[in-house]
Amino acid sequence: MSTINSQDDEDTFKILVATDIHLGYLEKDPVRGNDTFVTFNEILDHAQKNEVDFVLLGGDLFHDNKPSRKTVHSCLESLRKYCMGDRPVQFEILSDQAVNFHYSKFPWVNYQDENLNISIPVFSIHGNHDDPTGADSLCALDILSCAGLLNHFGRSTSVEKIDISPILLRKGRTKIALYGLGAIPDERLYRMFVNKQVTMLRPKEDEDSWFNLFVIHQNRSKHGATNYIPEQFLDDFINLVVWGHEHECKIAPFQNEQQRFYVSQPGSSVVTSLSPGEAVKKHIGLLHVKGKKMKMEKIALETVRTFHIEDIVLADHPDLFHPDNPNVTQAIQAFCMEKVELMLDTAERERLGNPRQPEKPIIRLRVDYAGGFEPFSVHRFSQKYMHRVANPKDIIHFFRHREQKEKKDIDLNFGKLVSRPAEGTTLRVEDLVKQYFQTAEKKVQLSLLTERGMGEAVQEFVDKEEKDAIEELVKFQLEKTQRFLKERRTDAVEEKIDEEVRKFRESRKKNTEEEDREVREAMIRARAHRSEGEALVAASSDEDSMDMERMGTSNPSDGLSSTLSRGRGRARGRARGARGQNSTARGSSRRGRGTTSQESASGSRSSKPVSVPGKNMSILDVFRSSKTDHSSNSFQSYSEDIIDVDSDPEDTSFVPSSSKINQRLPATSSLSKRGSQSQASRGVDFESDEDDPFMSPATSRRTK
Repeated sequence: MSTINSQDDEDTFKILVATDIHLGYLEKDPVRGNDTFVTFNEILDHAQKNEVDFVLLGGDLFHDNKPSRKTVHSCLESLRKYCMGDRPVQFEILSDQAVNFHYSKFPWVNYQDENLNISIPVFSIHGNHDDPTGADSLCALDILSCAGLLNHFGRSTSVEKIDISPILLRKGRTKIALYGLGAIPDERLYRMFVNKQVTMLRPKEDEDSWFNLFVIHQNRSKHGATNYIPEQFLDDFINLVVWGHEHECKIAPFQNEQQRFYVSQPGSSVVTSLSPGEAVKKHIGLLHVKGKKMKMEKIALETVRTFHIEDIVLADHPDLFHPDNPNVTQAIQAFCMEKVELMLDTAERERLGNPRQPEKPIIRLRVDYAGGFEPFSVHRFSQKYMHRVANPKDIIHFFRHREQKEKKDIDLNFGKLVSRPAEGTTLRVEDLVKQYFQTAEKKVQLSLLTERGMGEAVQEFVDKEEKDAIEELVKFQLEKTQRFLKERRTDAVEEKIDEEVRKFRESRKKNTEEEDREVREAMIRARAHRSEGEALVAASSDEDSMDMERMGTSNPSDGLSSTLSRGRGRARGRARGARGQNSTARGSSRRGRGTTSQESASGSRSSKPVSVPGKNMSILDVFRSSKTDHSSNSFQSYSEDIIDVDSDPEDTSFVPSSSKINQRLPATSSLSKRGSQSQASRGVDFESDEDDPFMSPATSRRTK
């Protein structure tokens, strides 16, 4: 700690970097339920002890899009405990905060709020687990931002063009341009990069003097043709990219030889999938930035539950196992028990030097039983380790890796894909829908909708609980097809209509941007209808309660009726007394006698169910019977010690800064859409411990 403190000076930023904390993961598990909360407290404790300037999170702070009350409460508790206090913030913001936080009701950084006392600001983008959704496009980070405990940035709602405006920070003579881009579906963002629809704005004044830091939350490894973001897509004027979403810890910055910037992948702080990448030791980073030079210091997390994984291929042990042996299953089970015991011994030795580590480890043994072998009972095997491991139900995983590679059957079993996804991979709903319809028989294939649009709607239904997503998409596409047919004045003949519909569908499949807009608009309509439905339910419940009060007066001889009658009398008194309010207030009420006939008609129109085509109704029938409803809704849219690069650092003179601290500043720096420049002229260096530019005898303390 003394070495770190000696590096403090008025020109050095100290930033704690972490990604993918996944608060609330397995919160109902009796053993692993508190793991994420304990580790999050450790991360913030490191930030407090190292007296960092701010914490930078790379997305997926929460595991669920709608976190539980316990998870939100624990997060608020930790942020208030570690990030609030009297320690002054030593940097200032030069950019226009109304642009950086334009979607917030409080468009300024939290430590400059006069009603708050923030000692460690937290800046975070959203990930794919906690992305904005719902009628108002809110996410859990917006709750923290509204409470003043976190600064949510990097949010983009457009599906046509993305302009990334940086947060401009200055501490002494060091200036950082902090760029952020929250999670966007990889295929869409890939296409936008290809079409040059993503622009990173740069400061006009002294653009070469800024240290450009970019935080992104996307697939880094290739999961498909367009289901990732290549590093070559990013601008070459960037100095360091903090890459979230990937869970394997590769926090040591690695230089991209083509673009010349460095990429740091901190990885997750908790094990969320039993794959080899998660078994790498978990770290967070302490980033030092001084001028155009940087250094990443690794900090190992001590409260993370250990995870050990090993693979066994039974066919590689012919001396031990033979399929014709009647006792081969018992021999395999004994061999697996021996392997698990060895892994438990290794975990116990690791824990001896770290008392903060949880007692029960996570164990995973993957067994390839190809070659005629049969798996044994996993449940019976797991019962022997109920009190020794944290994941007794899934210690053993049987698979046939080799047989899957040799199999060339093109038939797709949709049920198997759903129930048994590949180990270590993420199976997405929209991919399943697309694969299913592409391989299905002709009679069950889609003729009006596209596989892409249906997949997106199903994904919204499954992940974000948008119950009207599929219905709204069907209605939206139906209305658009009807308008197309009427504009072309197609004859009401079934063959001609079917042919025109097929042509229209094929044209939509080619125009992916148009299809994205259609899906987004349909989702907005679904959210709007859900909000209207909730309002109608609330209004009807109020009217039902009024009706119950009236029914209570029909039998005055009943004791219950007399109680309801007294309640009715109080309600009448309130109704009379409310007559003195203005007409706007009366008109906004839907209760009692204050409802006008005009409002009643409007209420009846909004509650009228929309007719949906029947299951067996043909396109011809729909074309004949339904009317076109023109809608114009708007839409929205990494594990060993750090490797130092040998370099010749330039001599730097230290001049104390006299800038004011903790004051809200006007927009003193403008931005421009300038092209990328060569990295060779910037001189981004890693500094070794022997020749450390951060060492300075002048370590003055500023007051607030």
